[in-house]
Amino acid sequence: MRHCLLAFLALVWPFNWAAAQSVSIEVDASRTLGKLKPIWAWFGYDEPNYTYMKDGRKLLTRLSALSPVTVRVRAHNLLTSGDGTAALKWGSTNAYTEDTAGRPVYDWTIVDRIFDAYIERGMKPLVEIGFMPEALSSKPEPYRHQWGPDQRYANIFTGWAYPPRDYGKWAELVYRWALHCAERYGREEAESWHWEVWNEPNIGYWQGTPEEYHKLYDYAVDAVKRALPGARVGGPHSTGPGNEKAAEFLRNFLEHALRGKNHATGKTGSPLDFIGFHAKGRPAVVEGRVQMGSQFQLRDIDNGFRIVASYPELKALPVIIGESDPEGCAACSMKQHPQNAYRNGTMYSSYTAATFARKHDLAALRQVNLEGAVTWAFEFEDQPYFDGFRDLATNGIDKPVLNVFRMFGMMGGDRIEARSSGAAAIEAMIEKGVKEAPDVNALASRGDRSLAVMVWNYHDDDLPAPPAGIALSIRGLPAHRLLVHHYRVDDEHSNSYEAWKRMGSPQQPAPDQYRRLDRAGQLELTGSPEWRTPEKGEIRFEFQLPRQGVSLLRLTW
Repeated sequence: MRHCLLAFLALVWPFNWAAAQSVSIEVDASRTLGKLKPIWAWFGYDEPNYTYMKDGRKLLTRLSALSPVTVRVRAHNLLTSGDGTAALKWGSTNAYTEDTAGRPVYDWTIVDRIFDAYIERGMKPLVEIGFMPEALSSKPEPYRHQWGPDQRYANIFTGWAYPPRDYGKWAELVYRWALHCAERYGREEAESWHWEVWNEPNIGYWQGTPEEYHKLYDYAVDAVKRALPGARVGGPHSTGPGNEKAAEFLRNFLEHALRGKNHATGKTGSPLDFIGFHAKGRPAVVEGRVQMGSQFQLRDIDNGFRIVASYPELKALPVIIGESDPEGCAACSMKQHPQNAYRNGTMYSSYTAATFARKHDLAALRQVNLEGAVTWAFEFEDQPYFDGFRDLATNGIDKPVLNVFRMFGMMGGDRIEARSSGAAAIEAMIEKGVKEAPDVNALASRGDRSLAVMVWNYHDDDLPAPPAGIALSIRGLPAHRLLVHHYRVDDEHSNSYEAWKRMGSPQQPAPDQYRRLDRAGQLELTGSPEWRTPEKGEIRFEFQLPRQGVSLLRLTW
């Protein structure tokens, strides 16, 4: 169908389709740019009770298998009161209640199920300390929200978002939780996790003042450090600092951590082992098509890095972009929000490739220590197939975007130089995104006995376009035979969504159809692996890369 559309447009569209873009990409394996950190290996989601459900367990297993590096997972609602029933933008563990005399009752059963699922797979939690238990909330009613994608987002902010009525009991809860994790998983293991306080306390997720958040942070971090002296703690995980109010919140928090009076100890400053903030894009529907807002996400990142770099005392601290996504609501489907129609197909996967590469670039440019970028996407249990949520899999079927993370998992070691004649300049992307020529660019890495080059053909606009002709040269290779694997995500490869549509979009696939969809969701090669021998240390490749397509060429020896 797509090929027929391209043929039709070749007749009616004012564009020379025969003159498809030709792009030259040069990779030099001898020019290293430092370690290529696995910043991609971080994931998160609102609904923690999906963790141990059937499709949640399946997806966690596949995420843990992406590569040898440790995958880290962040989830909301780890201290929220309730019976453990999962719902959109909701979850609960009932970790804290009180008896009739007001004495604390701790129950770690559900929290343990969540963390066990991670630890059993070799993953580590990014422990989000929140939200407020009903018995501790200063305004507990109403507590449980009943939200759906057709409702106002602000309806979710109920009793769980309020400050504690007793900061001493709040601190004791956090202390008991951290101590329990040390006893269950071992002190060394629990201290290897990241611990952070709350989520987006500069907007509705925190129904208190900034000063009250500083107090919440001080009491929680002091409690974690008393139980786990070697634990890494941080915050504030505020919203994107491309917005001036959010930037001011981040700066004020950093000032408090450095020079403010600690509400828990009375000393100056508060422990801060990493800095967290969020970064989101802003897609829109423009003239009937989806247009991504990559510039907004990149501005958040760049401004956040600038703020961190402005503090000499903090510049070396790890930075974690605690949510890093094309927009802000994973549970908002494309039915009510048509700008989210990018989520099922290759726009999401190519956007991910292009923006993750720029996170590395911006960290190097601003000279900050970027440790991770959390993709806020998981799965939504027992929802319709490809219903337009921002997730990595639907009903256990992996989406195309997950295969870009499989590609990232094959990269590692040192980042090496890759220059493309079709690359969009980072300054232009921050200013206006990719609205004119496509961004045809590459990210490359070299390990001890392997080299990998990821190439993408990305554009913010969801419009058909001819493929780009790629001429890739790789220099500085060892002088013996190399085995080449060429992986691809496009409409024809590694794409369960297109396979599902070709089946007629079944909402109840037959067992054989499900097996075929499951296979279609895995990372595919463009052809058989081949042996190549460099000439004077160089190998050249030529191939066509469709718009919104992503390729990974992996060479091993």
